[in-house]
Amino acid sequence: MLLLDLMSSPRPQLLVAAAQQTLGMGKRRNPPQAICLHLAGEVLAVARGLKPAVLYDCNCAGASELQSYLEELQGLGFLNFGLHILEIGENSLIVSPEHVCQHLEQVLLGTIAFVDVSSCQPHPSVCSLDQLQDLKALVAEIITHLQGLQRDLSPSAVSHSRLHSSDWNLCTVFGILLGYPVPYTFHLNQGDDNCLALTPLRVFTARISWLLGRPPILLYSFSVPESLFPGLRHILNTWEKDLRTRFRTQNDFADLSISSEIVTLPAVAL
Repeated sequence: MLLLDLMSSPRPQLLVAAAQQTLGMGKRRNPPQAICLHLAGEVLAVARGLKPAVLYDCNCAGASELQSYLEELQGLGFLNFGLHILEIGENSLIVSPEHVCQHLEQVLLGTIAFVDVSSCQPHPSVCSLDQLQDLKALVAEIITHLQGLQRDLSPSAVSHSRLHSSDWNLCTVFGILLGYPVPYTFHLNQGDDNCLALTPLRVFTARISWLLGRPPILLYSFSVPESLFPGLRHILNTWEKDLRTRFRTQNDFADLSISSEIVTLPAVAL
């Protein structure tokens, strides 16, 4: 089992200290040890190209605190090149500009599908990026933004930028940036309501082992309506094949596990 070699990598205690010292908001609001280690694992997965981005939601730490955190990880020798903090609205994502641009370029080529869950329709329905021209232009805008950063910044720098998003469907944008093969979308003028209540959903999870004796890292978690699953199977199979291929190119993580289960909920928040 190729798990983290603690002789050549920072001890878990140092990874926890790096998070709590830079992201903590006082002793009572420090991220717990388990969350600190999971965050470090997710950041490493982004650096290794196993996921395009991680959305930071551990506490209310902002971009400057996240920048300090990533620089601490660099100082520990945990990261050997820079990452980028992308602010969208009130949210911060940690991305590898190179990897996320490659992913977004594939999105423009039609490698993913979207599920429209607008509340005005009785059932979820599949749509393509070509049917969502505003979203297509937005993806191209993000690519241009990140490619400009790659030209202007040192590859080893921890950088930060902000995108204005007053009229964006952040649910859909985050689904794309987080690497979901089938993001949800809906009409913004109908609020946050959707048609997923009491709809059987197939929930996919991908996990990887990292630190010996610690819980696995949750790499992906997303769902698709079970009624649409047969028509989306080829896209999901391609996503899984691509993830397994990228997994084989690294040696920081082991035991990639991809599973699914069907759930039905009285309400689904997006």
